[in-house]
Amino acid sequence: MVDADEAAGRTDRPKRADARRNQETLLDAAAAVFVRSGVEAPVRDIAAEAGVGTATIYRHFPTRADLIIGVYRHQVEACAEAGPALLASSPTPYTALARWIDLFVDFLVTKHGLAGVLQSDNAGFETLHAYFLDRLVPVCTSLLDTASAAGEIRSDLTAYELMRGVGNLCIGAENDARYDARRLVGVLVTGLRRTE
Repeated sequence: MVDADEAAGRTDRPKRADARRNQETLLDAAAAVFVRSGVEAPVRDIAAEAGVGTATIYRHFPTRADLIIGVYRHQVEACAEAGPALLASSPTPYTALARWIDLFVDFLVTKHGLAGVLQSDNAGFETLHAYFLDRLVPVCTSLLDTASAAGEIRSDLTAYELMRGVGNLCIGAENDARYDARRLVGVLVTGLRRTE
């Protein structure tokens, strides 16, 4: 027996490259709008940022929760993929770590808004948080280990501790123009440098 999806020619095959790019463009646009205006920003603002109609967004993400989860996962993946790329392209492991922390801060500013919306579904939020830790702690560990092995930073800090500290410095930054979380995170990252 053939089901309706098979009859219509739809399967769970991977998306075409152009379809993936289009979805990534939507997710990047949504993340940028969320940073500027919060996660309750109108879909028309996201559509304008992406250069598409609102129907295109709803076709990919039927509900706001779908869009928020999509942005969250997209940003986690971008942050995870950036670690090895930065290690390969930066002049020193410490520079790679500092650049990755900058990307992580950008993600956290968006994540805090996303987390507030997602916590109404506690089980779903816990699943996403575990995904976040599973993907990003190993990347940060690699950056820290490489910078430590190069003698550039102290070696007594774990990735989880650093990420938690950066996260705590970012709390509330999106709601207080007088608070510059990025400056304080910069002080923290500078404090990692070996002074001996």
